[in-house]
Amino acid sequence: MSKILIIEDEANLSHFVELELKHEGYETYVCEDGRTGLEVALSDEWDAILLDLMLPDLNGLEVCRRVRQVKNTPIIMMTARDSVIDRVSGLDHGADDYVIKPFAIEELLARLRAVLRRVDLESEYNSSKQTTVSYRDLVIEKENRVVRRGDEIIELTKREYELLLTLMENVNVVLARDVLLKEVWGYESQIETNVVDVYIRYLRNKIDRPGEDSYIQTVRGTGYVMRS
Repeated sequence: MSKILIIEDEANLSHFVELELKHEGYETYVCEDGRTGLEVALSDEWDAILLDLMLPDLNGLEVCRRVRQVKNTPIIMMTARDSVIDRVSGLDHGADDYVIKPFAIEELLARLRAVLRRVDLESEYNSSKQTTVSYRDLVIEKENRVVRRGDEIIELTKREYELLLTLMENVNVVLARDVLLKEVWGYESQIETNVVDVYIRYLRNKIDRPGEDSYIQTVRGTGYVMRS
């Protein structure tokens, strides 16, 4: 069931759109001002946002711009302003589509289906072209930067991810601390090599299972290795 956020201050219109979407099987949530709408848009995951242009507290263009800074959620703008400049401005601020009030609900539903279908196709394409690196039951999807252990997604920081990827791409190769430091932190890094030990500990806390041998083995006096 797709989740749709409706940000619209005209109560009659938002109620009508909400009823129609629910009838079509969508899950919906309505916000009546821009500031609340922005908070809700950023605090949860939505499959699409229907966004009015003229909103109290924060206008639709600004809501769209701020959402687009951190998320790729499809946005369809709904407005009575139908000039070319208004439409271009909405699209330039990150909207995916534009519908002019008053609109037929069939048109809005068709546009919503179109943006959702496009997202599904893009997701399917990205999944099909994933480059994966595996070690035992650990899998890294490089394009998505996702780490899985079986069906579980393991949340890693940027440095933890890059450190794990380096080790998994060099199975059976003992990597010295200074090599790992250069690979993960860069050649210009001024930090001490013992930071590698700290991040290895962070990684082990996240990927190892209690009572089982660590995925990452320590080679005393040298560095670390993942052995097949």
